[in-house]
Amino acid sequence: MSKICIYGAGAIGGFMAARLHEAGAEVSLIARGPHLEAIRKAGLRLIYDGRELVYPLPATDNPAEIGPQDYIIIALKAHALTHIVPSLQCLMGENTSVVSAVNGVPWWYFYRANTGTVLDDQPLSAVDPGSAIWNGLGPERAIGCVVYPACEIVEPGRIHHLSGDRFSLGEPSGEASERIKTLSALMIKGGLKAPQKRRIRDEIWIKLWGNCSFNPVSALTGASLDQIGADPGCRALVRQIMEECQSVGEALGARFAVSIEDRIEGAAKIIGHKPSTRQDIEAGRPLEIDPLMTSVLELADSLSIPTPALREVTSLLKLQASTLGLYKLN
Repeated sequence: MSKICIYGAGAIGGFMAARLHEAGAEVSLIARGPHLEAIRKAGLRLIYDGRELVYPLPATDNPAEIGPQDYIIIALKAHALTHIVPSLQCLMGENTSVVSAVNGVPWWYFYRANTGTVLDDQPLSAVDPGSAIWNGLGPERAIGCVVYPACEIVEPGRIHHLSGDRFSLGEPSGEASERIKTLSALMIKGGLKAPQKRRIRDEIWIKLWGNCSFNPVSALTGASLDQIGADPGCRALVRQIMEECQSVGEALGARFAVSIEDRIEGAAKIIGHKPSTRQDIEAGRPLEIDPLMTSVLELADSLSIPTPALREVTSLLKLQASTLGLYKLN
């Protein structure tokens, strides 16, 4: 039986935990505050497919109580990862794999990437300042994961699955490893889609495409995806940012399987939805600016690719977030 720790049992992490438990994995949760207390008292509750299910899973805020795991699935915001590296050490055995189920350019991105640039096998400072994650965890442990489901915490200990069931998985090297096959099989047994991708970085860029364009525009304006898509000026700005992002991704060997116009149109059809960055502003949570935007700017600078629209929007968002106490300017 595979031992799996979900570090950050929030909306996405809790959803994954429930489905992996259904598949027969030995699942433990790392959580905190009222959410942790509610799980300890009444179990993890998941509203899924019209039913409310309860999972009496072990939960703690002290990883030392759990011990070494086969897989650690990190479902926190990307900017929180640096701070938890020391606490992950007690969860890691000789063959423990680390799955970062987060948005943006992941910390392990250039491990065995073979992009032919000076960035290969180097950490990216925007998402891994001081190389703390790269050195503390080891990129050889990393499994890539692109998250598609939408879930929310409706109250402490209670998660509502809204839509989606796909978590694409991939080795940084592109190989079909046994650890990928095992995790994918468990997720599929639990009712999820878990395709094994040889080119996981392509999917990272397709998702990042929207994150680095719609997210900051929504964060700055308060507008939903459909409102942004319907406004000619905002739509043109999103298109320009996407063009810049695509230029960076393609310079690193990424393939974009859909057109910019189709990507914009797909987002604009989602009525009333505000991306996560705007949701974080409204909830007073720290923003994922660096993994979604600063990382692309760092890559663009390394490759001498101009990104004026993304740079200006990112500067505006950082200033706005800093005045709200949700981002610390360097």
